[in-house]
Amino acid sequence: MAPDAPPYYIVPECHEPLLVRHRDAHCIVVEKPAFLLSVPGRGPENQDSAAYRLQQDEPETRVVHRLDLDTSGLMVFAVGIEAQRVLNRAFAERQVEKEYIADVDGLPESDSGEITLPIAPDWQNRPRQRICYERGKQALTRYTVISRHADAQTSRLLLRPVTGRSHQLRIHLREIGHAILGCDLYAPPQVLARSPRLHLHASKLGFHHPASGEWLHFSSPAPF
Repeated sequence: MAPDAPPYYIVPECHEPLLVRHRDAHCIVVEKPAFLLSVPGRGPENQDSAAYRLQQDEPETRVVHRLDLDTSGLMVFAVGIEAQRVLNRAFAERQVEKEYIADVDGLPESDSGEITLPIAPDWQNRPRQRICYERGKQALTRYTVISRHADAQTSRLLLRPVTGRSHQLRIHLREIGHAILGCDLYAPPQVLARSPRLHLHASKLGFHHPASGEWLHFSSPAPF
């Protein structure tokens, strides 16, 4: 590292737009492109993010949840602190519907299943997580096979995370032998090399409106 270089990773500039799917006085739903941060990162070079872009038009935009830098798809932001409290509570109490599409290495034997491995930070290899039965937090991922592609030895899965641990989907799928294509943190080199981006997309999001209580539901096709 050069002496005058910042002591942190600088995220490459993302030129793709942030697509707003819904906007009102209490919440904003967007489709985040891959390689755009959800919230500003460390250092002035890493300020561009979904939250930062929304705050240019609506300063009261507040973060409710996050998607990894490499993950694309649906996110909801609150407008104002009261809406943020309501939406935070909904996520904490698992009252939010979340579905993801992932392309993975290999052909799962079962058409559906559950992964219940506990997850803890891997402090020696941050930002990676690890499976830890002593200190890990409970984590539950449900999956359904959408399609299998024998020639390519890949499969498309529908993922429903019940809990929301950091990197949960990535590490859970790696642990059952089906790493996500393009995953730079958990996939072996031959799987990482199969795609220039992570094949993980937040495809469905449903929640009760923080003011009216109306059930809102959004879907987004996978861009890969």
